[in-house]
Amino acid sequence: MKFFIDTANLDQIKEAKDLGILDGVTTNPSLMAKEGITGQSNVMNHYKAICEIVEGDVSAEVIATDFAGIIEEGQRLFDLASNIVVKVPMIKDGIKAIAWFTEHSIPTNCTLVFSAGQAILAAKAGATYLSPFIGRIDDTNWDGMSLISEIAEIYAIQGYDTQILAASIRNSRHIVDAAKAGADVVTCPLPAILGLLKHPLTDIGLEQFLSDHAKANSK
Repeated sequence: MKFFIDTANLDQIKEAKDLGILDGVTTNPSLMAKEGITGQSNVMNHYKAICEIVEGDVSAEVIATDFAGIIEEGQRLFDLASNIVVKVPMIKDGIKAIAWFTEHSIPTNCTLVFSAGQAILAAKAGATYLSPFIGRIDDTNWDGMSLISEIAEIYAIQGYDTQILAASIRNSRHIVDAAKAGADVVTCPLPAILGLLKHPLTDIGLEQFLSDHAKANSK
């Protein structure tokens, strides 16, 4: 399973890369605004900066919601760097645009997915990635992880090539559950990734090893 970091923060991207486990980045206008990146030229330059750090795919989201606007904006984003993936919303014109991008060899990430039916449409249109929003589904008292399992089963039966990118990851447990459910990729905040490192028994064991080492070398 691939690890993407969901942020526009360059320091966090560099930290995730230094761990040696970073496969890509996803970001969006909200995350850009959180970092104080506003204005089209500044956003475009920030995408370039991210792509210079990351060798893997970088999802860059369109703002337009009409077919012509999505195509125009998507082409502009794709021209920024060879590892840009155009992030397109799960709407009628979005599916139409994904099919167009597929025909023109431009990779896409279909975002804001909340049902298996939507996942089928995205795969049929040729989306490179599909982003079901796990945490947001959980917020409505439904099981987001069961959707990952359902999509994984459908894609396996039908032989679809679209990669399932589990998004809206809220914690480290979500990452483990997404891996069990058949996600090809998880995209998550840095704290969720770092949380995988932690276990109290690891801390206790390390403390004991260091204590024993200190005792052995003090004699």
